[in-house]
Amino acid sequence: MEATKSNTTLYYLESPNSLTFELQDVASIASAAKEKGITTIIDNSYASPLGMQPAKMGIDLVVHAATKYLAGHSDCVAGAIMGSKAAISKIFYGELMTLGAVISPFNSWLMLRSLRTLEIRINRVSETTQKVVDFLAQHPGIAKIHYPHHPSHPQYELAKKDLKIPMGLFSIELATEDPEKITKFCESLRHFLMAVSWGGYESLIWPALAYYEIRKGGLPVNLIRVSIGLESADDLIHDLDQALMNIS
Repeated sequence: MEATKSNTTLYYLESPNSLTFELQDVASIASAAKEKGITTIIDNSYASPLGMQPAKMGIDLVVHAATKYLAGHSDCVAGAIMGSKAAISKIFYGELMTLGAVISPFNSWLMLRSLRTLEIRINRVSETTQKVVDFLAQHPGIAKIHYPHHPSHPQYELAKKDLKIPMGLFSIELATEDPEKITKFCESLRHFLMAVSWGGYESLIWPALAYYEIRKGGLPVNLIRVSIGLESADDLIHDLDQALMNIS
């Protein structure tokens, strides 16, 4: 809010962000924006519509990387934007007509298929993630966990207020900054693929070590983002445990 200037017309939010998982007080920001006549947009890909409904909190436009939880099968690239009829009409006859990008009929069918199982998939991911995080939180090979739904998170109470369901994306910091050990940990995993996306059926990791430009922005070298998929919690926990033992 302190960055607001006299010519500010838009607040663009993501709560939490998808690397270190700091949150914003969405309702408070939306209220303050309305007082100033500022439009608000939020990326709600992390929480999905089941985890948070920002429109009910006063946000003007809600966007999703539908490629992630909404599609959920790593086979479709799509996006979604939601808002009032007036706001969407303005976008439709403006930016959309200029850019012209629309989802294909086949990908539309894939999205419809996926939305029919969204609640089941989210509930499965949520349950598994909490078990995995609880395991990692007590493991000596882990220095820190970044997860809004864990009591160790500094904004845990805000997460409980805003986010209805614990979701499947979090980051860990290994108890080592040795690049060789970090690489060995990643390469020892058998149930986790290494990829930049998330929200699909498979579990993924994204190591900051592999992205120098990202780390220049301040991410610790030992940070690894984890996306939990639809595998069993026991399989994922066993896999993480053996990978951590390999670098102990």
